[in-house]
Amino acid sequence: MAENGPTEAILERARDLDQRSVDEILRLIHEEDALAHAAVGRVLDDIARAIDVLVLVVGGGGRWFNVGAGTSGRMGVLDASEIPPTFGLHQKIVQGVIAGGDRALREAVEGAEDNQEAGAWELRERGLRMGDAVVAISASGRTPYVLGALEVAHEVGARSIAITCDGGSPLAEAAEITIAPEVGPEVVAGSTRMKGGLAQKMVLHLLSTAVMVKLGRVEGNLMTKLSLSNEKLRSRALQIVMTLSGADSERARALLEAHDGCVESAVRAARAPDPPSE
Repeated sequence: MAENGPTEAILERARDLDQRSVDEILRLIHEEDALAHAAVGRVLDDIARAIDVLVLVVGGGGRWFNVGAGTSGRMGVLDASEIPPTFGLHQKIVQGVIAGGDRALREAVEGAEDNQEAGAWELRERGLRMGDAVVAISASGRTPYVLGALEVAHEVGARSIAITCDGGSPLAEAAEITIAPEVGPEVVAGSTRMKGGLAQKMVLHLLSTAVMVKLGRVEGNLMTKLSLSNEKLRSRALQIVMTLSGADSERARALLEAHDGCVESAVRAARAPDPPSE
């Protein structure tokens, strides 16, 4: 198994996993999960380089595509889907692309990740062009669907970033910037939904959060661009206006209503000096 790369290797300390008690299994998995955190910490410089690229892309009117299969694809779609409600960007700007389409979010789609042409076709259909960016996500770095997407990025001159757990993989070698937190073998051999998935999730939310901060989508650490799509977010918006402007709840609510729920505009209005009295 190891010849296919570190994500397929066998973790020696877990060979007797099926003989262990529940407490022992939990302790082992928890200890191994800590390695994912450490691995991400070792690639922060690469993550920072990717953030600079994505700020330029999105700030310049381009789009950002997270592309993956299986767990990696689900992570990419999840992170992209959080951008509109949290930071107020249109859903077309940061897009998640998963092998097998929406059905693959809930169940395995047999053979989808092995179709390199499908990965290329999907991005062509979405009009990938120069000025966009592809974040290609694959724990093994060998997923054909993802490699196909990266090929199209190269063809059209889009920026390319790889997230993989194997720094020597084809994906790592093909991307403009490679982020490779090498977490080692999984507790259940080959099950990269574990440490591999954990590391990829950490990298993705580091990328998206830092990019949105640098694009001015927050003030301080508050979501001034959030979308008021449910009661929780409406309540959060009210608190943000009150915190940033010093307005009481009644005035903050009135300002939000007057500005169609736009937190940033409500705060700006609250801070505006009163007109001089005649």
